[in-house]
Amino acid sequence: MKWTASKIKALKGERKIAMLTAYDALTASLVDSADIPAVLVGDSLGMTVLGYDTTLPVSMEEMLHHTTAVARGVENALVIADMPFMSYQPSVEMGLENAGRFIKQAQADAVKIEGGVVRSALIEALVANGVPVLGHIGLTPQSIKETGGYKVQGKTSEQARKLMDDAMAVEQAGAFAIVLECVPAELGTAISSALTIPTIGIGAGAGCDGQVLVFTDLLGISGKPVPKFVKKYADLNALIIKALAAYKSEVESGSFPADEQTY
Repeated sequence: MKWTASKIKALKGERKIAMLTAYDALTASLVDSADIPAVLVGDSLGMTVLGYDTTLPVSMEEMLHHTTAVARGVENALVIADMPFMSYQPSVEMGLENAGRFIKQAQADAVKIEGGVVRSALIEALVANGVPVLGHIGLTPQSIKETGGYKVQGKTSEQARKLMDDAMAVEQAGAFAIVLECVPAELGTAISSALTIPTIGIGAGAGCDGQVLVFTDLLGISGKPVPKFVKKYADLNALIIKALAAYKSEVESGSFPADEQTY
């Protein structure tokens, strides 16, 4: 069954929603094979794949390239393209044009944009023009220059009220779901209860309607420290390095290739 934005939206109150990032056809096919209904081509690829320190340098061309690869590797999951920094902030018109490129050129099924009330006009315009939108509030990595870094959001009552207003605005503008990143679990639960669309948490507690993690964090591939909200389901970094070291040793000793690898 091919997942659509409307089908994801309909899962609210029916079952929890699992979402993962993917950055190429191989990782996308693995996620799809696990029957995970939604794949996010996150601009986090700037840090996990391209070696940038933040997501800010990621370009439209880079995101289109990786989204196209992910779409080729997926049969059933909803493919959501993360719109990179300054691909939609300058104007609604620019956001419409670039979102259209993700749908037409990269074969994405939906786009994700960061921001609440300030993005409501853009979300409304995208939805009116046939582009499903995943919202994103709380810790928004494209705003770290303004927020002062990667910090938990919504800790004060004033901040919590603002995030609730942002969430309501995103829903009213027509988004099919919304990511809540790095907010207190109590606030994540409160927002989830107030909305009729699913909330996808990342460091927002178990009260959200679903969860999303970064592929490389979940599998322990990078070997680098991960945020508190990450659970490592495997430690592939150690296994990969062990396998590569074994290959090097066998090449140097002459034991690879053996007869079974020779024509």
